[in-house]
Amino acid sequence: MSRFWSDQVAGLAPYVPGEQLKRPNLLKLNTNEHPYGPSPRALDAIRAAATDHLRLYPDFGATALREAIARLHAVGADQVFLGNGSDEVLAHVFNGLFRKAGRIVLMPDVGYSFYPVYCRFYQIPHEFIPLADDFSIRVADYTTPRATVPAGIIFANPNAPTGIALTRAEVEQILAANPDSAVVVDEAYVDFGAQTAAPLLGRYDNLVLVHTLSKSRALAGLRVGYALASPQIVEGLLRIKDSFNSYPLDSVAQAGALAAIQDTAYFDQMRHAVMAAREQLVGRLITLGFQVLPSQTNFVFARHPDHSATSLHLALRERAILVRHFKQARIEQFLRITVGTPGDCERLCDVLAEILNALGRGG
Repeated sequence: MSRFWSDQVAGLAPYVPGEQLKRPNLLKLNTNEHPYGPSPRALDAIRAAATDHLRLYPDFGATALREAIARLHAVGADQVFLGNGSDEVLAHVFNGLFRKAGRIVLMPDVGYSFYPVYCRFYQIPHEFIPLADDFSIRVADYTTPRATVPAGIIFANPNAPTGIALTRAEVEQILAANPDSAVVVDEAYVDFGAQTAAPLLGRYDNLVLVHTLSKSRALAGLRVGYALASPQIVEGLLRIKDSFNSYPLDSVAQAGALAAIQDTAYFDQMRHAVMAAREQLVGRLITLGFQVLPSQTNFVFARHPDHSATSLHLALRERAILVRHFKQARIEQFLRITVGTPGDCERLCDVLAEILNALGRGG
């Protein structure tokens, strides 16, 4: 601790990302990275952008990228807000939409752990809404009238880390019941089998969708995210961005992201490959005795009734396989496992079989 820290810094509890271990032959299944590389067109565009033009500032409004995203989702370019990864977009959303005196933000008790971090950072009062016993979001919990209208509602769909998704119709129920609250749906994993709420943007001016190119487009290292919302909400987010960092997306990021968005054939091929590997992984885990929640993401959330998640997590780590273990009470017996290539999944399950066999002999 430094005596020069501001009053706020000392009280912060920052988000803790997945472990980045440096070991040979490491199988990294803990941060939900795409098992396949980015679009070759995106890599070509990145290389082509790395010229002496980098001495110049990038396009202030990332015009070409915004227009491509708008076409992808059938919205206007003035409904697209860009940021340096979806976490930065979320930070601006929390700052721009949720800081309303005397009003709280609602979110699931098991969800993306950055949400409460932002609430603490911006001093936003919030309430955790418990998931159902099956770890699904109960729509009724967000549609019951309250004495004070919430400033906002936020949840990931599909939810993280559970992987369970709401249908578009269920999202619409929440929107319709909360016309005076910003409803933020984090669709980071939506491309792996869930329904996007983008078609609802024309009917609900309280809807904000957040997307990332880190997951289904395999560009986690490029840091590009965006929000889709009404032009009025986007205008507010732009006011914050331009008061904080007027050039969040560099020229290389804009070029690579644009090419990745445009390469729809590669995108579809790779996301379906991940979905197929997910189903094979789920089947193998079930044969090993795991209980697996229904997933529409590029990860699975699983627990073994006879062995603690802590022991399995550590045993895998000793064998150079990383998975994610959360020490939160309701989910401490679960492991979140990123879907890798079929070969990655086979290696994981083979090692799990060895661990379970050894634990069984030890018991």
